Amino acid sequence: MIIAISIFLITLLFVIWQPKGLQIGTSAVIGAVVAYVFGVVNYEDLFTVFDIVWDATFAFIGIIILSLVLDEIGFFEWCALKMAKFSNGDGVKMFIYSILLGALVSALFANDGAALILTPILLAKMRILKLNMKTILAFLLAGGFISDSASLPFVFSNLTNIVTANYFNIGFLEYLTNMYLPFIVSVFVTIVVLLLVLRKDIPKKVDIDLLKDADSVLKNKTLFYFSWVFLAILLVGYFVGDAYDIPVSVFALGGGLIFLLISTLSKTVEPIHIIKNAPWQVVWFSLGLYIVVYGLKNAGLTDNLTSVLESLNTQGDFIAVMGTGFMSAILSAFMNNMPTIMVMDIALKDIGNSAMIYANIIGCNLGPKMTPFGSLATLLWLHTLNQKGVKIGFWQYSKFGLIVTPPILFLVLLALV
Repeated sequence: MIIAISIFLITLLFVIWQPKGLQIGTSAVIGAVVAYVFGVVNYEDLFTVFDIVWDATFAFIGIIILSLVLDEIGFFEWCALKMAKFSNGDGVKMFIYSILLGALVSALFANDGAALILTPILLAKMRILKLNMKTILAFLLAGGFISDSASLPFVFSNLTNIVTANYFNIGFLEYLTNMYLPFIVSVFVTIVVLLLVLRKDIPKKVDIDLLKDADSVLKNKTLFYFSWVFLAILLVGYFVGDAYDIPVSVFALGGGLIFLLISTLSKTVEPIHIIKNAPWQVVWFSLGLYIVVYGLKNAGLTDNLTSVLESLNTQGDFIAVMGTGFMSAILSAFMNNMPTIMVMDIALKDIGNSAMIYANIIGCNLGPKMTPFGSLATLLWLHTLNQKGVKIGFWQYSKFGLIVTPPILFLVLLALV
């Protein structure tokens, strides 16, 4: 147990700290190798872990490739400009529309895609509009928060969703049926709470005439219009795949590669550039860290969690859902949501309460917003901002996250109940 916990904590420390530019995926893979060398996991465990995460990993790759291609043709920048124009210069409307845009991008292109792609676009637009730094931070904090809080409705909206859906054999439609209401409540409550917390930093008027026409950013208008049709067909494909028990990754990765091929043939994007710039470190991170976490399971940590969860399960749905959700949220905030979802899934396996499974997902998607290192999306978001010259301190972020997250999490869990 001591060896397994030590390997996990050191691996997580290096993931968060990233000394001398050591990337998150590299740290996770090194941790996995060390876990294997010390016998915390064995040869058979490696195949077990791969069987659990392969669908989530390939689906994530596909979603990111699709997102990068759409970004290259100007899809997301067009959406951001249209969002700004729709506000008619009203600062509050622009704030609300930016959150709604972030929610849609997170739901359809995963929370990591929203953090990687939408953040620099919104930052650039805020600077063009000559907004002060407090206002820019308000918009960025809202965008960063919604990237995780809106990643609930579809299986592919978050790596945590995919891993859990596969682990418990939850179908695409079944998942959506149970999570569409928490998603709607999450977006609505997030808007209300963020408006209350950040209202002083939201301007009354914004000069939108400084922004260029949305159509001017499109590289290929024909491909842009086709992309809407393609996304609709792809979404239908997920439902068809669910009916025939086809893995999510078949459509996510297949759709990403097909759209990349179409964009390449139309001479709109460079495929090598897209593949090269895909966040492969995230893939190594999820695979490596899951192996490290599986070592915790072998050491008996999940047995202790199961005892707590079984006790919650005897207290009725309200206590079971709230207890599981906040338990997952707190663990995610302090040890990252990917290892948390893995450990909690294993602990929940034999309890048989589906509401607690969904509460675990909600806790792992919203809870990490309480700290800067709670989710991979937040780490990517902070890294992207840092590269753009915007630095958000640990306490500055944590103060915001601890104020905003608990009430939103409570109401979303209540919607699940």
